[in-house]
Amino acid sequence: MKKILTIIITIILAIVMFYFQLVKAGDNNKEPNTYYNVYLDGELLGSIKSKQELEKYIDNQNEEYKKQYNVDTIYAPNGLDIKADVVYNDKIEPVEKIYKKILNKKPFTIKGYQYTITSSYENEENEEENDNQIKIFVLNKDTFKESIETFIKTYVGEDAYELYKNNNQKEVENVGSKIEKVYVKNNITVKETTIPVTEKIYVKQEELSKFFLFGPEEKKQEYMVEDGDTIETVSFKNKISSQEFLLANPTFTSTKNLLFPGQKVTISQTDPQIQIVVKQYVVEDVESTFKTEITYDDTRLKGDNETIREGENGLNRISKELEITNGIITNTTTKNIEELKPTISKLMVYGEKEIPNVGTKNWGWPTNQGYTISSPYGWRVDPIDGSRSLHTGLDIAGTGLGSPVYASDNGTVIKSEYNGAGYGNYIVINHNNGYYTSYAHMNERVSNIGDTVAKGQVIGYVGQTGRATGPHLHFEAWYGGAPFAGGERFNPFDLFN
Repeated sequence: MKKILTIIITIILAIVMFYFQLVKAGDNNKEPNTYYNVYLDGELLGSIKSKQELEKYIDNQNEEYKKQYNVDTIYAPNGLDIKADVVYNDKIEPVEKIYKKILNKKPFTIKGYQYTITSSYENEENEEENDNQIKIFVLNKDTFKESIETFIKTYVGEDAYELYKNNNQKEVENVGSKIEKVYVKNNITVKETTIPVTEKIYVKQEELSKFFLFGPEEKKQEYMVEDGDTIETVSFKNKISSQEFLLANPTFTSTKNLLFPGQKVTISQTDPQIQIVVKQYVVEDVESTFKTEITYDDTRLKGDNETIREGENGLNRISKELEITNGIITNTTTKNIEELKPTISKLMVYGEKEIPNVGTKNWGWPTNQGYTISSPYGWRVDPIDGSRSLHTGLDIAGTGLGSPVYASDNGTVIKSEYNGAGYGNYIVINHNNGYYTSYAHMNERVSNIGDTVAKGQVIGYVGQTGRATGPHLHFEAWYGGAPFAGGERFNPFDLFN
């Protein structure tokens, strides 16, 4: 009996071993399959049977984005990697499940272009560059190109730009102007890429043009004109330039246009995202103001003054080259001055033996003739760092580096120093009658603290020291106190009116 049982057990074990040998042989003969591992930013999401099936599913599930951006195909997110793998097991997931995992992690993409705009502003204190980059996404290059051209026309004028672009400008014969060059100062690069649908993608050039001019958020409000308002006073009240007023209110063509009480106008601060530079050649006839020559007679009492001859203004034809960045003159070079009519000096005799340190209030212009007011007194977008600030004086350019700077009236020098971060070489004069004047960015100072200076006396020379884009004189006026002691600043032009 035991012998029979042993035989039966041996037969059963042989059968089992034979079965396992068959199974093993079957596994060895099984063909491997090619499946696809799906990774997102290096993380394995799962395996799928077909790469094309997942891509097609992604495309079919995002019809709303196709309609929104008018595109034919929606693509996988950036960072999605699908790698083929040869395996024997069948552990795969449906594309629907993988799609949901992707959807919860990163946005899908469309094909387009990424423009990178780099603006460099020089830091006057440490002489390093501060680079600011802006990334713009568009579906086609024409949108970006047309937006740049619209931005250029905003500052140059549509007609003037078209004449320049088509090489149809007239040569300047007597007076007039001609654009010599227009270019974007920023460094702009472009690359074709896949753009996440959650990014700001510009489809219409009008929208991108608005961004270039006003920035990400347009600061816009309404103002009701009051009695006595002008475009210039409304602009100053609302901390914008007159040019910005005209940009926001295109129905006005000039700062001389009249306003009426109760009229509603738009106040909008520009925040230019790119820098458009215009090189312009200009010839204009400019009236040259006569000088007043004063002699002192020690036989006359102080205040016993007499006009010997009245003065007459002259006329000069001045040719110059301007560099204009986003509508602001950043550099001026005078090429030629032709005298059409000479000035006739006014002659006066003052009853005073010594130069009085009290101003006469008969103000004299602080530079030579042939000047350009490159930046007036008022609010502006700073041409150096792009910030909004009050320009506190007149920038008088075009008389040339090293040309003389004159005291505008008699007085006492109370400041004569160098400030590299701002005014550079500058002088402040107390006219001892409530008025103070300041002269900045000079190449050299020749008057010192405590000097008594006469109207028309050379106190320094035009330069580009401190925070300046080109050679010019920054001229300020104050009343009731020194600039650094609580005086009231006002438009220096008022001295001469």
